[in-house]
Amino acid sequence: MTDATGAPRQRRARRTATTPATSTTPATSTTAATTGGSSRPSDGALPDDARRPLLARDAATLDDLDALVVGCRACPRLVAWREEVAEVKRAAFRDETYWARPVPGFGDPQAGVLVVGLAPAAHGANRTGRMFTGDRSGDFLFASMHRTGFASQALSVRADDGLTLTGIRVTAPVRCAPPANAPTPAERRTCGPYLAREVELVDAGVMVVLGGFGWQAVLTTLAEQGWDVPRPRPAFGHGVEVRLRRPDAGRGRTELTLLGCFHVSQQNTFTGRLTPAMLDAVLERARVLAVGGEV
Repeated sequence: MTDATGAPRQRRARRTATTPATSTTPATSTTAATTGGSSRPSDGALPDDARRPLLARDAATLDDLDALVVGCRACPRLVAWREEVAEVKRAAFRDETYWARPVPGFGDPQAGVLVVGLAPAAHGANRTGRMFTGDRSGDFLFASMHRTGFASQALSVRADDGLTLTGIRVTAPVRCAPPANAPTPAERRTCGPYLAREVELVDAGVMVVLGGFGWQAVLTTLAEQGWDVPRPRPAFGHGVEVRLRRPDAGRGRTELTLLGCFHVSQQNTFTGRLTPAMLDAVLERARVLAVGGEV
């Protein structure tokens, strides 16, 4: 959802990406806490689990970041829910072993387009361990990516199904499946450092934001990183396009574009609020912007 504007920039070497190698060992600490707001204690005063997201700031690579993500237990409500779902399984998946951990981003590590959703689905990514994989929302999204040339195949069934993404990456502001698909503001803040560091490491030129929750999370992250997010903040809407700039401080690109898109939830896709053609159009627009085309 970000893209350079103005003169085209030289493209970096592109490579495709499969599911990243991540640690499968959960954090051992059982203490959990979420913090936020002006009363937040210093990093050293936080319990180990609550401090873990803050370590994302020092992750040197996406692999380092993924290892932090999958071991996180910072939000007690989310930890309890993701693990309960893995025990009380949906009947269709009763013979499967659920991932039941936070889910890292997936796709091209040098993507020109970064897609930001909401959170993993309880019986989708929380089961398979890969973003937007194993549920109908993911089917809708990856089918569009395949039609628009970003994905090697239309289906995303499990983490080892051979799907690769080129020029695009998917992630979320909250990495654990939340009850009722509704993370709290505190949980979004706690998880925020993971999104912030992924945005920095990928350094995409275009960000496609799926839904209002992700839109607010992305604007908060970008404002904290020095981007010139307008006040009042731009409202979310399907097809909304926002161009941002920041001073050149040696931190990567200085221009990007946000594209708003209705979320690929069944509430939107089953009712026709979001159609395949609508999503295709957003992804095609993202591609044009990512390669420095006409604005």
